[in-house]
Amino acid sequence: MNALPQTTSPEIPDPLVIAGHTFRSRLLTGTGKFKDLDETRRATEAAGSEIVTFAVRRMNLGQKADEPNLLDALPLDRYTLLPNTAGCHSVEEALRTCRLARELLDGHSLVKLEVIGDQKTLFPDVVTTLDAADALVKDGFDVMVYTTDDPLLARRFEELGCAAVMPLAAPIGSGLGIQNRYTIMEIVENAKIPVIVDAGVGTASDASLAMELGCDGVLMNTAIAHAKDPVLMAHAMKCAIEAGRAAFRAGRIPRKRYASASSPVEGMIA
Repeated sequence: MNALPQTTSPEIPDPLVIAGHTFRSRLLTGTGKFKDLDETRRATEAAGSEIVTFAVRRMNLGQKADEPNLLDALPLDRYTLLPNTAGCHSVEEALRTCRLARELLDGHSLVKLEVIGDQKTLFPDVVTTLDAADALVKDGFDVMVYTTDDPLLARRFEELGCAAVMPLAAPIGSGLGIQNRYTIMEIVENAKIPVIVDAGVGTASDASLAMELGCDGVLMNTAIAHAKDPVLMAHAMKCAIEAGRAAFRAGRIPRKRYASASSPVEGMIA
């Protein structure tokens, strides 16, 4: 079973590289909250995602023969599945969950670490997350870590050897968009590993802004799954990610307080 499709072609323009693996799409999507696996499949296709995250504790990968299998909707020859530790509250739970995922996916090492510390806000317990990240890296995992938008924490996770840092834009499922551009920009400007905004995106403009700030990608679930038309919203998010990335690479004009003529005035006929 190949859990990481071979998408490492040097011909990919402006690739996203995580733990040595290359991807075309910078939009990462989740599998929860959809009405069924068919809607999950159609939305994922519309989003153009290559990396798809799933909760190991909640999703069937074949261990339950009498339940729908995620792999039927999202086959491993087309998608890189990103097991996550949703529902974990301790280092031991996170380790056990990631090891289970590695067993189910025949040695798959790329995981998303999240350790929730508060059930109301779903903010991560960053102290426990640091300990869990350290243990997972030492156990051979490539860790993409969900955390708060703290530049110092992001640096610490990078020093531990994480494959990517995933600061929240706002609380999970809130749809509030990026609440602190400054901290996201600080993380982006100082990081030497990919920065993926995770949580809080509500609509396409939020995703585009994250990319315009220089983030390497955006992970979202609720914004797509809970939209009135999830498949159409997935397509909108794809377009937003591509537009935001292009705008970042093109370089925006400086902000000014006053007008600046679009046409030159030099050499005008008197």
